[in-house]
Amino acid sequence: MSSAQSENGSQVPTLEDVAARAGVSTATVSRCLNTPDRVSTLTRDRVMAAVRELGYAPNFGARALAAKRTNTFGAIIPTMENAIFARGLQAFQEELGKHGITLLVASSSYSPELEEEQIRALIARGADALLLIGHDRTDKSYALLQQRNIPHVVAWAFDPSQSRLSIGFDNNKAMRALTREVLNLGHRSIAIISGLREGNDRARERARGALQEMATAGIPETDVPVIETHYGISNGADAFRKIMQDTPRPTAVLCGNDVLAAGALSSARQMGLRVPEDVSITGFDDIEIADIVTPPLTTVHVPHREMGRGAARLLLALSRGEIPGPSIELDAKVKWGESLGPVPEA
Repeated sequence: MSSAQSENGSQVPTLEDVAARAGVSTATVSRCLNTPDRVSTLTRDRVMAAVRELGYAPNFGARALAAKRTNTFGAIIPTMENAIFARGLQAFQEELGKHGITLLVASSSYSPELEEEQIRALIARGADALLLIGHDRTDKSYALLQQRNIPHVVAWAFDPSQSRLSIGFDNNKAMRALTREVLNLGHRSIAIISGLREGNDRARERARGALQEMATAGIPETDVPVIETHYGISNGADAFRKIMQDTPRPTAVLCGNDVLAAGALSSARQMGLRVPEDVSITGFDDIEIADIVTPPLTTVHVPHREMGRGAARLLLALSRGEIPGPSIELDAKVKWGESLGPVPEA
């Protein structure tokens, strides 16, 4: 038996032990752990069964020193409080897992300064590449990524004016399409509940897209009430109550995401307002809450899983020194629910 001895005297299984149990070479075991896509499914299953049976844990520290890689990627998302990024991140992790990559996740709480610290910390822990959300971040963050030559991909935003590699959708264009549908139903008294726009290009472009589409229809920006608020159902509810105190009262309220829209629906119900008979409410993102609220939201469907898988593939290519091609724009389309209807009769 070739097991090594740990500091407490117990026997620690080695790579040789796994190879002997699985009936393969140590090189094959190594490939299964490092580049599983290069090994047949039958062999990989046999090796991984031996790993589980023996309780083998690779020495990633030694491997990283030798290969100058940790096979660890990082992702920094703005929030973990709800499902807005969960579906895409799940697909991202699944795709990385096929290539033996471990994922570390951090949440910046929508703070560029905190994100800067997290980028520094993930690099210090040996992250080979990073997934970032949106283009807005501090100059120091981008300088650090460039200085350390860390491959990174931006997701949840596509902006043709940005040179950084990204995969996502045009938030401005998607919100303009939704606003166009609202206008087509006769609404002219329209308000916006937006996420905080500073340091958040997704929220900023959504609000800007709505205002631009209304301006095209002859509604000046000065006639459109806009309330910015932190992400959260209760915040959406509070913002809706404030907006509905305006005179004339809006006939439609465009929310920057489904969570804020869910809060708006809750407030409307408490105020005795029928949706959409008295006021229409729309969301953005098409997360699970859009289908379970009453009435179901008219929203914008975001291709979360496609975006997550695509981001993983781009990062894997970058980490191998490949040039994966230009940024990728995905479609984000209006998804009709029952929360949007014609302008109420006077």
